Order: sequence, then C-alpha cells, then structure tokens
Amino acid sequence: MDIHTLIDKLEDLASQGKSVPLTRNVIVDEDRLLDIIDQMRVSIPDEINRGKQIIAQRDRILAQAAEEQARTLESANEKKEQLISASEVTLDARKRAEQIVSQAVTEAEMIKREADKYTLEKLRQLETEMELVLNQVRNGIHHIQREQEQD
Repeated sequence: MDIHTLIDKLEDLASQGKSVPLTRNVIVDEDRLLDIIDQMRVSIPDEINRGKQIIAQRDRILAQAAEEQARTLESANEKKEQLISASEVTLDARKRAEQIVSQAVTEAEMIKREADKYTLEKLRQLETEMELVLNQVRNGIHHIQREQEQD
C-alpha cells in the first residue's frame, strides 16, 4: 500500500478519535493504530526498493552507454584503419578517423552525463519523498509518546 495512503489513514484515525475534555488529546483505537503502523513498516521498504530500482536502472543505462561507446570506438578505429590504408587519401583519412573517434567519445560522454542527470533527479525525488514519510512517521511516534506520557 502507498505510504501516503497509510499516512492519510493515520490522520483519519487521529481526527476520528474521541477528544479528552480540556486537553488536546484524543483517544484512538489502539488496534487500528498498530495495524496502520505495521502497514507503514511494510510499505517503507517498498520505497527503498524503488530507490534500488532507480539505481539499477541507472547502472543499466551506464552499462549500455559503455557498450555503445566501445562499439562506436571499435567502429571508429576500424574506419580509421581502412581510411589510413588508402594511400591516395592518407592524410584526409587520418583527420576523419580522429574526428570520428572524437565524436564517439563526445557522444558517449554526453550519454553518460544524461544518465547521471536522470538518476540524480530520480534519487533526489526519492530522497524528498522518503524524508517526508520519515518526518510523518516520527511525528506520529512523538504524538503517541506524548499521549502515553500524559496518561
């Protein structure tokens, strides 16, 4: 279950609780509260798994970029050798081969930068969501502890 839905359920439980006169305290159904907390404990690892999936996706993108870079460099080197072997255009062939290699390196670096940028954005989004969830969980714990201390 989505952690945000569980937080909403926790808020609903608190708002539906019976008010203790002359205090800001409410009485809530302990079984329902503990059930929601148990569901949150299960849901939080799911959020962590999403983060792992994003990292795995980044690693796959980087591996693909590295493979593409290797293929492009190999292809560029083959073209370079073919062009060099042609005696009439040796000088032009060398220049063109160097351009191809340079372009391949530039493209591979660009792909890597884009993959890193995408991964960083996704990890920052996940970090923000996880901080929100963690703060909400901590607030719920503190709230329950204060109630218990007042009782």
